[in-house]
Amino acid sequence: MQTIQQRFKVEYNYAVFFTENLFDTKNPLLQDFFNEYTEQGFQRKALVIVDEGFAQHHSDLSNQIQSYFTASVPHIQLAPEIIIVPGGEACKNDPALFDSLVEAVDTYGIDRHSFIIAIGGGAVLDLVGYAAAVSHRGIKLIRIPTTVLSQNDSGVGVKNSINFRGKKNFLGTFAPPVAVFNDLTLLRTLDDRDWRGGVSEAIKVALIKDASFFEWIEEHASALANRDEKAMAYLIHRCAEMHTDHIAGGDPFEFGSSRPLDFGHWAAHKLEFLTGFQVRHGEAVAIGIALDCVYATKIGQLSEKELNRILDVLGKLGFDLFHPKLSENDKINLRNGLNEFREHLGGRLTIMLLEKIGKGIEVHELDADIIAQSVDYLEGTKIIHAL
Repeated sequence: MQTIQQRFKVEYNYAVFFTENLFDTKNPLLQDFFNEYTEQGFQRKALVIVDEGFAQHHSDLSNQIQSYFTASVPHIQLAPEIIIVPGGEACKNDPALFDSLVEAVDTYGIDRHSFIIAIGGGAVLDLVGYAAAVSHRGIKLIRIPTTVLSQNDSGVGVKNSINFRGKKNFLGTFAPPVAVFNDLTLLRTLDDRDWRGGVSEAIKVALIKDASFFEWIEEHASALANRDEKAMAYLIHRCAEMHTDHIAGGDPFEFGSSRPLDFGHWAAHKLEFLTGFQVRHGEAVAIGIALDCVYATKIGQLSEKELNRILDVLGKLGFDLFHPKLSENDKINLRNGLNEFREHLGGRLTIMLLEKIGKGIEVHELDADIIAQSVDYLEGTKIIHAL
């Protein structure tokens, strides 16, 4: 019998909005968005899930959300409970949390025409996004990121995941949101670690794609470290723009082994686990970037002058560039991260290294001895700040 060859394309469209005071009834942005989903005689539902750490700093958030929907979006029926989940990477390690979200979907009748609204940092957005993607084979997800890192990087992309079997993002999906709402005012209650943590992802994308953006970060490092909102607003917008452009222009669901946006991440992911997530993702990425840049210099690929510029910017922003766990067990634990990263890619190891600021090239193997030397170099720089 003749073979049937199936082929089709699915188009995705979603907007990343930039605003302030999203749940103020004077702000029509959410109202305008939901007005696109008005059907005569049909009321859609929405389940809101909030990061506990964020909720603790915004005690009136539930009332604000309920008041906004009552006044501005009456055709969307909120679930009677706004669910609070623990924030930080630990939420992705607890299967019971995932189960509780799926149970809430079932209890409140959240169907494929409904919405799940996730408000929180990147880990919470990952967890909620995964629950939304697999419940009923996909419920419409709205992301409202509350950290720099999630507003400029993870929250604007297409990935969702939880950790499993001791491995980061072992279970996950590629499922785009229907919208992302970046509210600058939500960042004001961040501690200094989380304020600067997301800047590492901006440095990452600037180093591999846009030398002029890296130069801008160099010039504004002090302003960013001192919580200048105008500088941070530009950084978030530019980084999010580059992130979404990359997704649209190449391999959004990562069928290949190329992962340029994972620059610095092979070591970062392993360091997070080695420290029990005491080192946060953005901090680990800063160390991973530093490690890979030192490596690139040691193999003669990146100039020492440019290496020093990169390390200097990271230091000015307040990042640690070394952690003792990098050296633990004669650095074998760290190097095991390469094999785990290879497995995560699905076969062939592909690592982005810098050739110069603004241009990365991919390599398919790293020398274990040079990795060890690079770790020793970072330990010797003494650019270490208290976490």
